Amino acid sequence: MSLVLKGGLLVDPYEEYERVRDIFVDDEGLLHIYDDIEAEYPDYKRFNPDIYDCSNKIIGPGLVDVHVHFRDPGFEYKEDIETGARAAARGGFTDVVMMANTNPTIDSVETLEYVLNKGKKTGINVHSCASITKGLKGKELVDFDALSKAGAIGFTDDGIPILEEEIVRKAMEISAEKGYILSFHEENPKYIENNGVNRGLASKHYGIGGSDRQAEIDMVKRDLDLALETGARINIQHVSSKEAVQLIREAKKRTGKNNIYAEVTPHHLALTEEAVIKFGTNAKMNPPLRTEEDRLALIEGIFDGTIDCVATDHAPHAKFEKDKAITDAPSGIIGLETSLKVSYDILVRKHNMTLLQLFCKMSKNPAEFYKIDAGKLAIGRHANLIVFDADKIQKTDVFCSKSANSPFKNTDITGDVEMTICKGAIVYNNLTIQ
Repeated sequence: MSLVLKGGLLVDPYEEYERVRDIFVDDEGLLHIYDDIEAEYPDYKRFNPDIYDCSNKIIGPGLVDVHVHFRDPGFEYKEDIETGARAAARGGFTDVVMMANTNPTIDSVETLEYVLNKGKKTGINVHSCASITKGLKGKELVDFDALSKAGAIGFTDDGIPILEEEIVRKAMEISAEKGYILSFHEENPKYIENNGVNRGLASKHYGIGGSDRQAEIDMVKRDLDLALETGARINIQHVSSKEAVQLIREAKKRTGKNNIYAEVTPHHLALTEEAVIKFGTNAKMNPPLRTEEDRLALIEGIFDGTIDCVATDHAPHAKFEKDKAITDAPSGIIGLETSLKVSYDILVRKHNMTLLQLFCKMSKNPAEFYKIDAGKLAIGRHANLIVFDADKIQKTDVFCSKSANSPFKNTDITGDVEMTICKGAIVYNNLTIQ
């Protein structure tokens, strides 16, 4: 099936332009771009394409999320690879990178092949990290070479910090030698009494200890120092504090190569610890939402290049789990279906980020760091793109995810993904044929 997207504002972060164009996806799923398809290629009608009016809509490359939890294998009642992929497509993502904290852990070729093979049956591109240590126990390194050969796109113990410095150093030495990407969850439990809630206004509200900001600062400093020492390629995951932003900024200035990378979530850009008081466990996550000063420092960091990309940390949990007390409920929220609208609202609408910058942070940059062939809108390639209506008010009350643990549920954030095309095929569509 072929299709035409007429009159949308095409945003291309690789070619660095945005202009109104007509898009034609032919019957082989290949991309063609015209200023005016009626004048330049009237013969397109012989394909009998579906035609969509995209006036006043944004057409951009498929989004890339380097940090998702699809809970499969082991916790499929929260999410599985199929439902996670559907949520991704609904949110405009054509490429996602799974984390390794499944059951069993993705620390063997067998488990890695299971998730990758299952991902191939979805409409999007599902990549996966393997763990850095066996069983996420922080004691013994996995077989990096075997897992990389089997398709691991990177390595992470996300969800659990690696406390033993020598283990981290050894992993980084391998990374420096082989070019493997290591991603780190930066929370030292020494500074945490009840995780998921910031030590401050929120912890006082609940009468608990909470997570001190020093938990993140301590681990970020250690891992940046080790990366500078070894030359490893590392990613600091879900940055939450102003101090961590500054440490990353300084480390990037000191390194002589582009080997230090950092990500931030949409919820840390949009919310503060006050959201945990308002929404309870649906705003509990690791690392926690912090102060307004931290939130603004994260925004500054993403503008000045200290933070390279937006990543959702999509973390589904069942309702019965999130209905528990604040100290007993698991940390994490879903994010794939709200990521673009929240990021657009905060970064573009409220802080004047350009569309080119936004698509760099949500498509080009993460694709380049993880060496994913995505984010490009070159003529003759298989189409991977989205249609986004930045002005549409769409209440987020129904999710494609199995879970609905989100502080953005039932909110009226303006903006909505209306179509996602991956590998030349429509994987999500809420547009009406002209």
